Amino acid sequence: MNAQSEVVSAHIQESTLLQPAIQAWKIYLRDQGRSHHTLKAFTADLALLESFLPADKTIGSITTKDLEDYLTWLEKDRDVPCSPKTLSRRITSIKSFFRWLVKGGVLNADPAEKVIQKTVISPLPTVLTPTECTQALDAADALRTAANPDPRPYTLMLLVLETAMKKGECLSLMTNHLEIENPDQAYIHVRYGQSRYRYKERKVGVSPEWVAAYHEYAEKYQIKDQVFPWSQRRLEYLLEDVTKAANMEKHISFDMLRWTSALIDLSNGVERDKIRQKLGISKVQWREVSNKLLSLAEENGYPIPEETAEGETI
Repeated sequence: MNAQSEVVSAHIQESTLLQPAIQAWKIYLRDQGRSHHTLKAFTADLALLESFLPADKTIGSITTKDLEDYLTWLEKDRDVPCSPKTLSRRITSIKSFFRWLVKGGVLNADPAEKVIQKTVISPLPTVLTPTECTQALDAADALRTAANPDPRPYTLMLLVLETAMKKGECLSLMTNHLEIENPDQAYIHVRYGQSRYRYKERKVGVSPEWVAAYHEYAEKYQIKDQVFPWSQRRLEYLLEDVTKAANMEKHISFDMLRWTSALIDLSNGVERDKIRQKLGISKVQWREVSNKLLSLAEENGYPIPEETAEGETI
């Protein structure tokens, strides 16, 4: 019997009611380092299931039909609306809970196994086309070389296009995270202070062009520790400055540049797992992201290498 089986079977059995089992699962999730938000959402989902089922229903007597009836109630009969995204999460909660019971040796069969997962695909994000990307970079470079020069927009925009860093990651970037002594082999460490986010940490290369822009920027603004010692709103305004300078209808944002960065890599034939690692996302998240990238490439004029289009590298 493995460690998980011992922990689960020591507390609950087939004859256990749902509420004690939910509490045991919550303890297990907490021990696994799951976030407070995840604990709250998952246990609330199971508590809702408990409220639907008869009060004397034991976990061993719950059937696939019980779960399907519950989901039908959520969609059609409950007074409170259930969005597709919430329904998808509640199905995930159910599946995770019963899979845990089976792996722990409490149940022999998984009643949630045949419940169909309803995956919600969010709308495609807005990105820059190749022409718009060049237009925006030229406008940012013009701000950098103007009579009253401001190298911040160009330095920030080029960084996100090359690294796909998030806004929060840019704000947390410190000078000791930069390895740029050799411009031809320069890279950046994207780091997180909290241990539960360590899986997002990564090392991303930057170009000699960015290194040169950074040195110019760092000298002008006397950068010492924090690479971008500005407020979140100020960084957003810097990108908006580029939008205005380029006379663009689209409003350039961190999210837009992050997706555009991934599209550029995809168009250049970068290996799919390297794009995933650069984005700092899990393999599960990548499934949806990769499909979106192919759709975005087709809609926005990014050429895709033949092997990628055929599904071999994405």
